[in-house]
Amino acid sequence: MRLLIVEDERELAVALAAALAKRGVVTDHTINLADAFELTLQNDYDAILLDRRLPDGEGLTLVPKLRRSGRDTPIIIMTARNEPLERVKGLDMGADDYIGKPFLVEELLARVRAVLRRPVNLAEPAIMAGRMVIDPLNLNVAIGSTPFALPRRELLILVALAKRKNKTVLRSTLEGAVYNYEQEIQSNAVDAHISRLRKRLADAGSGVAIHSIRGVGYLLKEEHRGGS
Repeated sequence: MRLLIVEDERELAVALAAALAKRGVVTDHTINLADAFELTLQNDYDAILLDRRLPDGEGLTLVPKLRRSGRDTPIIIMTARNEPLERVKGLDMGADDYIGKPFLVEELLARVRAVLRRPVNLAEPAIMAGRMVIDPLNLNVAIGSTPFALPRRELLILVALAKRKNKTVLRSTLEGAVYNYEQEIQSNAVDAHISRLRKRLADAGSGVAIHSIRGVGYLLKEEHRGGS
């Protein structure tokens, strides 16, 4: 899962990003509306966490602007202005949910999962690949009936590949699934994660294999009995 945090209180944003990272969520962060709009056009976010009081204006103005641009990314308003009429205003302008500060990270994630389950944003409830069943929303993987635990970055890469099963996934797409735009990425970082992930998948009898597409990226395919 990748979220955009639009919040000008840096300490809050840093703490929130760190807490979300521990739960397997990649985040980008900006403090103003102009950059938030550009980032949303350039990246596919699962949801946007939007503050209202920002240096360049009222956060709510971003909502109709994004909707007019054709973006239906779920938007959760997070603000200390949590009076009923303020919540109504935000929802009427097109936001998907509203959470008052302070809040628990667990509640925020529950709200994100809730908006992603709504019909307009509904993806496959589970991804089937080989003997694996992947819940991309909650980042759970099982092989057969046995939970399959993975380090966070390998898990995010596996989900990104499984969502595009049998299709080549660009290296840049995998980097975007694991790292935010502010992080420095080593040239062989994805290769190293893929190498370890391949071994874990083979050792667990997952029924899938990851193929390298030279100079482009990677492809996840199911292995069939009797095949190589």
